[in-house]
Amino acid sequence: MSQADARQAAPHTPDERSARLPFPPVVLGIAGCSGSGKTTLACELARALNGIHFHLDSYYRDLSHMPLAERATENFDDPAIIESPLLAAHIAALARGEAIERPLYDFATFCRIPGQTETVRSGRFLIVEGIFSLYYPELLPLYHLRVFVDTPDELCFERRLKRDIEQRGRTPESVRRQYEATVRPACLAFIRPSASNADLIVDGTAALDWKVEQIMAQLNSRGLLSFPD
Repeated sequence: MSQADARQAAPHTPDERSARLPFPPVVLGIAGCSGSGKTTLACELARALNGIHFHLDSYYRDLSHMPLAERATENFDDPAIIESPLLAAHIAALARGEAIERPLYDFATFCRIPGQTETVRSGRFLIVEGIFSLYYPELLPLYHLRVFVDTPDELCFERRLKRDIEQRGRTPESVRRQYEATVRPACLAFIRPSASNADLIVDGTAALDWKVEQIMAQLNSRGLLSFPD
């Protein structure tokens, strides 16, 4: 049994039971293509709702069995690169108000950090965000509200280009090559079709406060902003 499977199968400890919320959290799924603005939206929603922003990046598969040069050539825009069973098990546990041990991923080596995890406890709101948040069928029943951020490809590329140059030290040429080779094809093949699973599609070019207002209105209409005392 793998370490991940063992964590899922292990019985709950007293500390985990004491961390359980007295009522199930409200779980939101937010998806969109890379550069759509979904992360900014999820962060703002987490702030406005005093919730937890839960990103999918920690669930990239561990590639430590491969030489480093081969790891770097993997397609990180393919949904198969995410360990979706573990991801679904963890979100389901958080949706029950339980704590989880989330893996720690080292993006420099494309590997999980051996023997290390991060304890995550859910809040009243859990905002699950990532390009594949609405792709995996096993995640869809866990959401109370599913949101897709629809942003034109041209703007997505401009935002990714700016981010990768300023924050990741990439050259414009390398960003463009990766975008055309894997990012845009994945968006067309996997991510944009997942918009059909959304309850609400928001315009990625709209003002941030308007997008938040639309989501708040949906939550309110579904009675998801009221909690027992």
